[in-house]
Amino acid sequence: MNEYDSNRILDFVKKINYHLTKSLKDTDCYVLNTCHIREKATEKVYHEVGRLKKEFKDKKKPIILIAGWVAQAEGDFLLKKEKYIDAVIGPQSYHEINKIILAAEKKYSKKIALIIHCAAQPSHDWAAKEPFTDFDVNANGTLNLLEALRKYCPNASFVFTSTNKVYGDTPNFLPLEEKKLRYEIKKSHKFFKKGIDETMSIDHTTHSIFGTSKAAADLLVQEYGRYFNLKTVTFRGGCLTGENHSGAQLHGFLSFLIKSIINNKNYSVFGYKGKQVRDNIHSTDVVSAFDEFIKKPLRGGKVYNLGGGRENSCSILEAIKMIEEISGKKSKYKILNKNRIGDHIWWISDNSEFKKDYPRWKIKIKLKKSLEKMIIHELQNSK
Repeated sequence: MNEYDSNRILDFVKKINYHLTKSLKDTDCYVLNTCHIREKATEKVYHEVGRLKKEFKDKKKPIILIAGWVAQAEGDFLLKKEKYIDAVIGPQSYHEINKIILAAEKKYSKKIALIIHCAAQPSHDWAAKEPFTDFDVNANGTLNLLEALRKYCPNASFVFTSTNKVYGDTPNFLPLEEKKLRYEIKKSHKFFKKGIDETMSIDHTTHSIFGTSKAAADLLVQEYGRYFNLKTVTFRGGCLTGENHSGAQLHGFLSFLIKSIINNKNYSVFGYKGKQVRDNIHSTDVVSAFDEFIKKPLRGGKVYNLGGGRENSCSILEAIKMIEEISGKKSKYKILNKNRIGDHIWWISDNSEFKKDYPRWKIKIKLKKSLEKMIIHELQNSK
């Protein structure tokens, strides 16, 4: 009978996207189905709840729901005696279990004041091989969070880390000039002094599959902010970096470049003669931008470019030269003729829009300091 009831419960909760897990640490809702005719059944419930208290002492507590005949017989007495229990439900009321779980979710959601969404599949090349998974992670994953925000904690702030790849290869059609070590935009162009602002179109451009999934997520965050008047913000980042960055060949270029040089490994440059330009921003300055928004969140789907700006920009060739000078080590790199699809030749972020709304924010860790910190970290960890 208990097994039959447990299967009934499982069939019901699947309708609200709950699924059976064998891992206690992954549990969002713990249902203890009980039989009252067993010896000391009620005491065993309290014993099990005590075990759960210890298990989740320093972790996020799941919803605790007591089902079955002990719940039917003891009812509210269980809730009064053991506050760790969220709800009780007897066998005659299993059709109500989804309402009970959703009500418990709302109780906990009132405590949520902030969601920072940095999760993503970040590789251009991998996205082209696995487009469904890429879109599921980047776009559908974001939609799941936005729906949770709208339904359960609409007064929370929602910070989303997007990417400058939402602009596709549009920056490549700017009037660029090839210099000795880098590409540069013409001085007469409006983007020369401060970089590219949010007025650049994201249409009629090659984004890469990764850039497309991130663009979908980017637009969803904006739309939920505007349509539902939520406190969402989208940061379209340049090259995020820092000493704890786990750079790989296909993303996180400064981190991976430093790892390669320090450890005497070969490094491949994809196209553009190594003269492609990136602006680099340390993770500390990114988090301080998050903090400024959180202190004074704006509704309506704000979107900002966020990067290191002109003073923290460099080409790959310039980065190699700087790392060699700071570390005293020589690089082993080769330049491949083929560039990655949708990759930027020149990108510098204009942070003016964010600074207009949050004038206290400024970049504190300059490019050279970032490189020094990353090189020291890599030297310490490569020994």
